[in-house]
Amino acid sequence: MRTRIIGTGSCLPETVVTNEDLSQIMDTSDEWISSRTGIRERRLVKEETTASLSVTAAKRAMENAGVSAQEIDLIIVGTITGDYVTPSTACEVQAALGADRAAAFDINAACSGFMFALHTADAYLKTGMYKTALILGAETLSKIMDWSDRSTCVLFGDGAGAAVVRSDEVGLLAYDQGSDGTRGMVLTCRNRKNNNPLVQNPTDFSYTQMDGQEVYKFAVTTVPKSIKKVIAQAGLTIDDIDYFALHQANIRIIQSVAKRLGVSEDKFPTSLDHCGNISAASVPILLDEINRKGLIKPGMKIVLSGFGGGLTWGSAVIEV
Repeated sequence: MRTRIIGTGSCLPETVVTNEDLSQIMDTSDEWISSRTGIRERRLVKEETTASLSVTAAKRAMENAGVSAQEIDLIIVGTITGDYVTPSTACEVQAALGADRAAAFDINAACSGFMFALHTADAYLKTGMYKTALILGAETLSKIMDWSDRSTCVLFGDGAGAAVVRSDEVGLLAYDQGSDGTRGMVLTCRNRKNNNPLVQNPTDFSYTQMDGQEVYKFAVTTVPKSIKKVIAQAGLTIDDIDYFALHQANIRIIQSVAKRLGVSEDKFPTSLDHCGNISAASVPILLDEINRKGLIKPGMKIVLSGFGGGLTWGSAVIEV
C-alpha cells in the first residue's frame, strides 16, 4: 500500500500587499523586487492567525477529499510561526475541526515542513497505526520579519496549505529528506533568550536573518540532487514526470533547478508571483492551485520538493 493524497486545500489572508505598497514604506520598487525574485505581491495577515488559516485550508482539503473530521486519525502541521509555543497549531486545528479521534503535533523543518509532515504521515500509515491523515504547511511569517530590511522582508508572505492522505494502491512512490545543521546559521530567527532570576532579557525579540547567496547556493545544488534521487528510487526517468511542484523561494532558484535537470520551465508551475515565499505552506498551496485548475489528471506523476531553513530538504514522487 502507498500513501495517496486524496484532497487538497489552501487559504491566503484577505489583504494583498503589492511591491508598490512596500515601496511606500521602504527604499525599494516593483522592478527591484520582481526582477530579482519573481514576486509581485503577497498576502499578509491582519485578523487572521496561523491557526485560522490552517483551519480553513484543512476544511477545504477535507471537502475536496470527501472526508469527515471523525475519519481523521492524525494531524501534522509544518510551521515555524505557530500562534503559541503551546498548544501546537495542530492541536488548535484538531479542536476547531472537532477531530477528537486524531493525534496532533507540529513539525519545525522551516520551508521543508510540509514535506517532512508528508514523510512522517507516510511512515505512520505504513505501520497500520493510522489510516487517514491531515497534513498542513502554515505560516504567518510577517510577524517575524524586520520590515525595515528590504533584502529579506519583501520575499515572504502568509498562508496555509493542506492535504488529506490515505492508504491506497497508488500514491507516494519515493521520497528523500535530509538536513545540514552545519549551514543552519545562514537562515535564522532566534527564539527568546534566557529570561530568569539569573539573566534578564525581558524584551529581546529576534527577526528573520538570511544570507541569501548561501541559501541560493544550497538550493540550486541540493534540490536537483534530491529530485534525481527520488526519481531513480521510483524507477522513473525525468521525462516521466508531469510536474515539478517546488518550494516557492525565488524564481531564479526554480529556473536554475529546471536548467540543471534539463527540463522545460513549463513543467514548473508557480505561485510565487502572487504569494511570495510562504515557507512550509508553499508546496501545499501550489499543489492545491494546480489541482483546482484541473491540471492534475489520474496517472500523472508529480515531484514535490521543499528546501530551506535548518538547512533542510525533502522531495517526493507521487502518482495521482
